[in-house]
Amino acid sequence: MKELLTGIGVPFAGTLLGAATVFFMRGAMRPLLQKSLMGFAAGVMVAASVWSLLIPAIDMSDSEGFMKVFPAVAGFVAGIAFLLLLDVVVPHEHIDGSMSEGPKSGLSRTAKLALAVTIHNIPEGMAVGVALAAAMEHSGYIPMAGAIALSAGMAIQNFPEGAIVSMPLRADGNSRLRSFVVGALSGAVEPIAAIITILLASMIVPALPYLLAFAAGAMMYVVVEELIPETQEGTHSNMGTIGFAAGFVLMMILDVVLG
Repeated sequence: MKELLTGIGVPFAGTLLGAATVFFMRGAMRPLLQKSLMGFAAGVMVAASVWSLLIPAIDMSDSEGFMKVFPAVAGFVAGIAFLLLLDVVVPHEHIDGSMSEGPKSGLSRTAKLALAVTIHNIPEGMAVGVALAAAMEHSGYIPMAGAIALSAGMAIQNFPEGAIVSMPLRADGNSRLRSFVVGALSGAVEPIAAIITILLASMIVPALPYLLAFAAGAMMYVVVEELIPETQEGTHSNMGTIGFAAGFVLMMILDVVLG
């Protein structure tokens, strides 16, 4: 139980610490730093999707040929479709965006920025939740140490995400406290998504490979649709690439060494 609570809570702690940087840093976040952090987060998510989610999803299948990869394929496609649906039906606005996305609404820019990061955090929470569930039900494929490694990786990449939310809000004129609270609340969906996923997986154990791949697809959607394009716009795009490489290598090491 202690490991389960740790796995659920650590990623949110990363968001809290990242959002808290608004109390110590002054002015807007420099584009070079922001692109580096976003690239780092993208690298962590891609590595986690492959080593912590897709490979175990394939390994869990006892079938041969195409049917061995079918759960991973079906879950991955469903994860992409789910995030695409959220992108369409939820009003939101990205940090570097000048236009709102999703349906028209009377929400403030602050609320739309928070919703954008909340959408990003749903698949991360699901990834942690399904990895923990798999560790409890099928430790031969994902040991608990591997699930905790994934949780730690999400916490590390949540630190820059928390800062990426709170710092621009502060630059827009919000108070430090308000910027911190909004940044912190944007990550609150992660433990909620993790708990829901754990409960769902425990009730439908055969669905674990599909859920693992679903979380991978959802995270990859965020990376390809939002994070990578934002790191490549304007100047310092090379820092986004370097950040991606650093995040990918770190998450790969965490998963292989600890898992």
